[in-house]
Amino acid sequence: MPFAGFNVTDASFSKRNQMIVVRKLPARYAPIVMPFVLSILMTAVVSVISTLRSLGATPAFLATWPGAWALSWLVAFPTLLVVLPMVRRIVTLLVAAPPQPGR
Repeated sequence: MPFAGFNVTDASFSKRNQMIVVRKLPARYAPIVMPFVLSILMTAVVSVISTLRSLGATPAFLATWPGAWALSWLVAFPTLLVVLPMVRRIVTLLVAAPPQPGR
């Protein structure tokens, strides 16, 4: 069922859709990309909250937050690279494996 004004079989939609090409990294980079993205998102959220809590929503916040975020990311990313394998092992000890089909 098409949305109002939107037809999935429209040739112009297909043509536009084909122009958007996202090159993906090889799977071997996943152990680096996952903690990289996780560290960016988590440090951004935590540093916004802690900087807002300490300074409030002031012009000083806008000047201070990028530095606070950068410092926290510089610590968090290498920490995640080191700690994540241990965390995965701990999780496998605490969480049951999903049932395998046919077993």
